[in-house]
Amino acid sequence: MQIASNGIRLEVEDHGSPAGEPLVLIMGLGMQLVAWHDDFVASLVARGFRVIRFDNRDIGLSQSFDHLGVPNLSLEALKLAVGLRVQSAYSLVDMANDTAGLLDALGIGAAHVCGASMGGMVAQQLALRHPQRVKSLTLMMTTSGARRLPGPSLKVRAAMLSSPEDPNSFDSVVSHYVKVYKLIGSPGFPSADDWLHQRLGMSVRRSYRPRGTARQLTAIAADGDRSPLLSQIMAPTQVLHGLADPLVPVAAGRDLASKIPGARLELIEGMGHDLPVPLWPRFVEGIRAAAARA
Repeated sequence: MQIASNGIRLEVEDHGSPAGEPLVLIMGLGMQLVAWHDDFVASLVARGFRVIRFDNRDIGLSQSFDHLGVPNLSLEALKLAVGLRVQSAYSLVDMANDTAGLLDALGIGAAHVCGASMGGMVAQQLALRHPQRVKSLTLMMTTSGARRLPGPSLKVRAAMLSSPEDPNSFDSVVSHYVKVYKLIGSPGFPSADDWLHQRLGMSVRRSYRPRGTARQLTAIAADGDRSPLLSQIMAPTQVLHGLADPLVPVAAGRDLASKIPGARLELIEGMGHDLPVPLWPRFVEGIRAAAARA
């Protein structure tokens, strides 16, 4: 369903009993709500949560910002490297305000929040800007944005910034995504090619908006280092991070947990930068554990 939130339109799905504990799932860079697998959502509903997943602005079926143009990623990357201000069409704070507006539209005062990758950065800003709306916080494979932290290898960085050979060909786009996800995925829990093709193909059929991904990427870069603010987060926090994450190395998870008061850290052997099926029970338990501390 489409709802009005923070002055824009968001595509939202609401799962489970209205009497359940509200849980908002915030997905990462360029990813749609369907990246939270239906079965994963169902497992959270079975634990008593009312699960709300949505397409972030500029992605999926939510409102587009194509009228703001496409950023020059090479130029913005150079500015970031030399410490100049990165220009972005909108900010992660705007996206956090979208999430708060979503809660308003659904009549929910406060919710448990789980964010993955960029979604975890948005979740941090939500907890900072709207602390009364966040009951608990689960931060998966994400970062404080501290500049001293190690980043992805040149190979991974190049893959994330690359484009399909033929952006007008469905098969080319899906194959491109499969290659990227095999590179950044969990070496201890590899996904079968057929499963990746099916999942990513379904996502591309639903929506393919690379320009929105580019604008989200500059929003991440422009947000900078949240470290000075993180001591203000009072929500019970669980940090989940893979020891084999090639995109956001594990040092980021350790750093993040050290900066949020009372945060608990779980490092997972063999996990990369994805949500492999065998680890779903651990993710569900991590979310439940954070919620239980609220």
